[in-house]
Amino acid sequence: MATGTEEQPPSPTYTVDELAARAGVTVRTVRFYGTRGLLPPPVIGPRRVGHYGPEHLSRLALIEELQHRGMTLAAIERYLEQLPPDLSAQDLAIHRALVASWAPESAEKIDRRELERRAGRALSDADVDRLAAMGVLDRGPDPEVFRLDGGLLRLGVELLDVPIAHETILASRTVLLDHARQAAQELSRLFREEVWSPYREREEDPDHVAAMKSLSAHMQPIVIQALVTAFQRSLSEELRAAFGAETDGS
Repeated sequence: MATGTEEQPPSPTYTVDELAARAGVTVRTVRFYGTRGLLPPPVIGPRRVGHYGPEHLSRLALIEELQHRGMTLAAIERYLEQLPPDLSAQDLAIHRALVASWAPESAEKIDRRELERRAGRALSDADVDRLAAMGVLDRGPDPEVFRLDGGLLRLGVELLDVPIAHETILASRTVLLDHARQAAQELSRLFREEVWSPYREREEDPDHVAAMKSLSAHMQPIVIQALVTAFQRSLSEELRAAFGAETDGS
């Protein structure tokens, strides 16, 4: 009989060299982000060796993605300050995947060997099917060549071992896409009616023009961050309401 007290396996830890190698950056970059407060300090272990965890790796990947999208370090600091302080590695991976979506279509063709190298593990046909269901990749005419969305790969690989049926992933994706499309349409309508139309009436005002350009440049990441934060909180509340009593009594 299960007691509900089984110990969870410890999270992996990395030295600064291992963290930098996994993230594809230099040790100097890791230390620089640490001095700027973008990366939390490591846990100091025996012999004064710093140990980093999965949250550090995911946060480092998010910082790099933000930089690739053209954000300055000051803007990245502001972005990270607005995130809840207790985000898990999976939560940070979700944010990184959303950040990657700010850019235009970035899918690339990749063969299975390269896909497995980037995933860091061997992938079965069932794994590939699950990644396709999550929108991480698309199959082409050649069954061993795929169109990959690199921004979603790390998150997709982490979800491979989650015990969710393939059909459930497909149904969940449909629900999310439908609601995301509705939200995008409503936000576009609101922006058009409440912001764009007044701007058209005042387009000769240089200060207003400058403000509109700034808003246009920053609106998408701000809206996406607001949406994902609101969704995370709502989902947590719904899951607690649905399963809280069961888990508390286990």
